[in-house]
Amino acid sequence: TWPEAGNIGGGGYMVIKLVDGRTAAIDYREVAPLAATRDMYLDANGKLTDKSIVGHLASGVPGAVAGMAQALERYGTMSLREVMQPAITLARDGFVVDSGLASSIRGSERVQQFEGGAMFFPNGQPLTTGARLVQPDLARTLQAIADQGPAGFYRGWVADSLVAEIKRGGGIITNDDLARYKPRERRPIRSTYRGFTLLAMPPSSSGGVTMTQSLNILETWPTTAPHGSTQWYHTVASAYQRAFVDRNSKLGDPDFISVPLEQLTSKTYAQSLRRTVRDERATPTRVVDSLMQAPIREPMNTTHYSVVDRFGNAVATTTTLNGSWGSGVWVRGAGFFMNNEMDDFAAQPGMPNMFGLVQGEQNAIQPGKRMLSAMSPTIVLDSAQQVLLVVGAAGGPTIITGTSQIVLNVLDHRMNLADAMRAPRLHHQALPDSLTIEIGGVAPAVQDSLRAMGWALRPLRSLVNVNAIMRVKGGWEGVPEPRRSGGAVGY
Repeated sequence: TWPEAGNIGGGGYMVIKLVDGRTAAIDYREVAPLAATRDMYLDANGKLTDKSIVGHLASGVPGAVAGMAQALERYGTMSLREVMQPAITLARDGFVVDSGLASSIRGSERVQQFEGGAMFFPNGQPLTTGARLVQPDLARTLQAIADQGPAGFYRGWVADSLVAEIKRGGGIITNDDLARYKPRERRPIRSTYRGFTLLAMPPSSSGGVTMTQSLNILETWPTTAPHGSTQWYHTVASAYQRAFVDRNSKLGDPDFISVPLEQLTSKTYAQSLRRTVRDERATPTRVVDSLMQAPIREPMNTTHYSVVDRFGNAVATTTTLNGSWGSGVWVRGAGFFMNNEMDDFAAQPGMPNMFGLVQGEQNAIQPGKRMLSAMSPTIVLDSAQQVLLVVGAAGGPTIITGTSQIVLNVLDHRMNLADAMRAPRLHHQALPDSLTIEIGGVAPAVQDSLRAMGWALRPLRSLVNVNAIMRVKGGWEGVPEPRRSGGAVGY
């Protein structure tokens, strides 16, 4: 029901905490096709094209089906056919388009360029609020997966349809690429913040490392500045700025590069970074970069859901196509959109991607490699090691800052979950060197003070789409993103 973002043509990550003490992190990120090359998105003059964003060359090999099926097989209690039946029914019988989806369709010019235009723009006009969206091809694909498991997607007629569509537009994903795809089960990053424990996603996601590093830096201040104050914006932005310098230059697929995980998540290393923060003045990223001796050589449509069952088993899952509606490519006959995750590589190290991230050689394109992600599914445990928060977000690199600010709001500022979700947010990703704030969320006097300290402010209407669950007296509270569409439901 959210084809622009949550889709079997993409991939994602899952962090799991079970009541018996087991934890898991499942990496079902897309991988570069075997025919991918380092400079595949440069033109004859060495300039970066938009082929990593739009069209048939932009897609990595999808991982969603394999990853979610593996999670169910190893940790679930129901059959694949049972858990997929509601989705099959929604695709086969249709559902009523709400205002959020209608608005997204209206703005999706990319969809009209490819085969999906006929489905979402019948007679050339976008589906409107109240229309019924019926997806028989998608229902057939989902039924094949329910009947055959991942083989129903990675082999057979669905795989053939995907490969034929990709080849039709000059793409490079092959049947061999699909047959070779495997999710990775990794060890969650386990860190602490002021007595609480965080379980977060390790590389190939950058989310867990960058969140951990940011929180470790903030923990070096013995007390937290009041939320919304000049000092709060300054310290939180400074922590993010330093963590993103490392994120952009040191992280990548651990199956291909050596990731200095122990260093980046170390409390001692965070203390050394704290010493580079001036309490009265912003530090330009180029200076931070130099001080850290880690030179950088080098729309956001995702969906996140947080789930807790009646026993207290918890799952945080983030899955994506990358950009809104992915590459725009629709697999005819199979009924789903393909991702444009190849743009999450450093397609040209040193040049910004669609999110403005400037990344280095660690994340350069290689065949079979997972592209670096910002997805940050996270579970927070209290001092008794019981689940307190399940949280994650959609929004490109703002996922990291948005998710961690919910944690800060609850743990530092003792907000209830509704207030934690509504509180104004900030974002800093090292480059571009600007502090992004929400319009109307920062007092004018605070803005003046931040500018006087040297921060370049970038106002946006809203930052990041978060969804979270928190344990409360007598049960659980779920809060969807108040800035976007979404929902919370208990069964």
